[in-house]
Amino acid sequence: MNRLPFIVSVLCLVAAALIAGAAWWVTRNAPSGAEAGVSGATVSTGRADIGGPFTLTDQDGRRVDQTLLNGKWTVVFFGFTYCPDVCPTTLQALAAAKQQLGARAKDLQVVFITIDPERDTPQALKAYLANAGLPEAIGLTGTPAEIDAAAKAYRIYYAKRGEGSDYTMDHSTAAYLMNPEGEFSRAVPYGMSPSQKAQVIRDAMQQRS
Repeated sequence: MNRLPFIVSVLCLVAAALIAGAAWWVTRNAPSGAEAGVSGATVSTGRADIGGPFTLTDQDGRRVDQTLLNGKWTVVFFGFTYCPDVCPTTLQALAAAKQQLGARAKDLQVVFITIDPERDTPQALKAYLANAGLPEAIGLTGTPAEIDAAAKAYRIYYAKRGEGSDYTMDHSTAAYLMNPEGEFSRAVPYGMSPSQKAQVIRDAMQQRS
């Protein structure tokens, strides 16, 4: 008796069972509506251990700390002015998203913290944010130690790549939405369109109103 057809049938049944089990697990562990972002992007929410004390220098040369987050919703983003793609794209999308918030735009501020204090002076940050369409944004720089402390508080990865004046910086791409108490609300992933970013921010505001 040829047992090959029987063996093939058994293997097919086992494969089908495994596929069904995998599908059940994915469905069972899929993000809930509170965690799902617009158009399938995942937006982390909740009281994550993100944020904390910092002391830095703003684009006007004033020393500031984490209390500048109090009283407004704040999108905190770490980057650098020599960034060729992620940073200008993110800031321009945030500028457009803010416009889409309408009357609620006054309740939102953008804080851009450099991870390249060697080149990003307060004056450089001020010009960069204006060119990105966010002249009202707050640009922050400081000593390497101060920047490192802020980056660690926000769980930001960054690293210098290359030598000489043409070096670049690797860094995390997500922005963080902080509530008016300066606490983490949710991540705003890189790659979202302005309308998607606006929706994430609007949802957070509405949940607290």
